[in-house]
Amino acid sequence: MADVPFLHAVSVSKLYPGTTVSGVREISLEITPGKITAIIGESGSGKSTLLKMLYGLLSPNEGTVYFKGERIWGPEEKLIPGHDEMKMVTQHTDDLNLFARVWDNVAAMLPSTNVKLKEEKTEAVLNQLNMMRLAYKRVADLSGGEKQRVAIARAIITRPQVLFLDEPFNQVDTSFREGLQHDIRQIVRESGITVVMVSHDPAEVLSMADELVVIRDGEIVESGSPKQLYQSPANLYTAELLSNCNVLTAEEANICGVTATKEAIVVYPEWIRLNAAPEALHWTVREVLFKGFYEDLILERRGIIIRVVNGENERFKPGDMIGIKVKKWLEY
Repeated sequence: MADVPFLHAVSVSKLYPGTTVSGVREISLEITPGKITAIIGESGSGKSTLLKMLYGLLSPNEGTVYFKGERIWGPEEKLIPGHDEMKMVTQHTDDLNLFARVWDNVAAMLPSTNVKLKEEKTEAVLNQLNMMRLAYKRVADLSGGEKQRVAIARAIITRPQVLFLDEPFNQVDTSFREGLQHDIRQIVRESGITVVMVSHDPAEVLSMADELVVIRDGEIVESGSPKQLYQSPANLYTAELLSNCNVLTAEEANICGVTATKEAIVVYPEWIRLNAAPEALHWTVREVLFKGFYEDLILERRGIIIRVVNGENERFKPGDMIGIKVKKWLEY
């Protein structure tokens, strides 16, 4: 007997009427257990709709979602929407008790039949998310990132098999975001929980996810590992989602020293080398964008604008002429 898929959507559609029809169309998707799967796409592509159908917050117009071979019931059939073995965390933290302590917010998710076990589990989860120092603070006194940690702690303390994250880091300061992402990856490794997340941030999904699912206009256009999709995207749409790439016509690419045969050419900024050789194509520096340990150079030649990564800060200034060589490109 073949293995039953863990979490499986079969030809699901959920369309919203209007001047422009939105939602998802005939999507089939299988989620790998014990991994972090990120669903990405531009705004309105259907990411959150798909996530809510996988959880049971929305019922598909057509198709079925299965969890371990059993149908996931939607809100029309289930009194409390959402599957009992799953939890969802969004960018909002409205369900937190703002005037209670962090400890009490998290412990409230467990029954009081065994007080000692309840205390042990609460302490363990707070330690997992590096929150013990916040345990006796009121939620109202926390930052947005700290509140998000409380919401995640409440979700995982009941040990769900699947955790859904819908744009979970939007309200989290950059300084806290990487630490929270690291903690979630650690929890996945230690507990085997399956995470399905929606995000619009390329840096977020590339560093955090094990698998990516790319959605456009309600349909899956491709899927694979972050490394695979970043280095060799099958679609121009995916390349633009995952990087701040240069998109050129064949004629523009030729001015960059690239001989192309297709209509659209993609060059990532890091694929362009600064070249001091006399025969190099020379460009004018229009802007220097400070990025911390590196700079983005905005270059112009014959009306074409490209972005290049420069690892030697303050080497160039606007108005300088520099040579470049394109080492790699993609054609679509």
